[in-house]
Amino acid sequence: MKLLRNQTWKENVTGYLFIMPQLVLFLIFIVYPIIEGIRLSLYKVQYQQETFVGFQNYSTLFHDPVFFKSIVNTIIFVVFIVILTVGFALFVSSAVFDKNAKYVSFIRGSYYIPVMVSMVVMSMVWGFLLNPANGLISYAAREMNLSTFNLLGNKNTVLPVVIFVTFATNVGQAIILYIASMIGVPKDLFEAAEVDGASRVQVIFQILIPLVKPTTIYITIINIIAVLKIFVVIQMLTGGGPNNATVTMMYYLYNNAFKYNQLGVASAVGVIMFIITLLLSVPQLRAMFKER
Repeated sequence: MKLLRNQTWKENVTGYLFIMPQLVLFLIFIVYPIIEGIRLSLYKVQYQQETFVGFQNYSTLFHDPVFFKSIVNTIIFVVFIVILTVGFALFVSSAVFDKNAKYVSFIRGSYYIPVMVSMVVMSMVWGFLLNPANGLISYAAREMNLSTFNLLGNKNTVLPVVIFVTFATNVGQAIILYIASMIGVPKDLFEAAEVDGASRVQVIFQILIPLVKPTTIYITIINIIAVLKIFVVIQMLTGGGPNNATVTMMYYLYNNAFKYNQLGVASAVGVIMFIITLLLSVPQLRAMFKER
């Protein structure tokens, strides 16, 4: 019995030694910044001087209409981009996953190319296309004797345009994940469904989509986190305008930290974003673990 305990103890120590480097990096680059961000959110930071102000930074946020505008815009981004990404990726993946391997590989590559390109480059390309003065879209409109329009300068159209650009740039990753997950579904289920006379639509909605639910949850979570951190597209295309129509929580954080030198307020925004991420992600994770 004693020998068995010693052996178990040695195995545990060996396992902890293997994960120690990753655990140390996790503590340094993930846990410590979170704790430091929470601490700074309770201070007024001016260069090297820190003054404890309690929850004054949070009070400042909740009295700022621009902050509430950033919350609304961020929620709109999260809802629409997640729905568009999951819906479109499911549609494309379920349509091609069982086709010829070369055809599926071509679809994968075609949709994944934008993911491989830097977000800065993609934003610059879209900025050129949407430029009202000399952009390609405006040029095509003039050639067809149509009136030119400034999609990024109109507060009624700028939000849908930025949502579309973000969705078009990131949807390839979701398609790759869905196709890989669908290829792993046992073929016996599809054959049994065909024998029972099930149509392709019934197979997709009653067999395929339920079986790739863990992938759907994973894609939803990573998209929620990614959209909450959306910054490059906003900075390159609109700068938060017009009239704060596209300012997000991350862009609001950036302005306070690096433009207005309000590190305490920026840290408070980061803490609120962290809490929102937890609130949005935990139910998804609980559903996934509960199903397992």
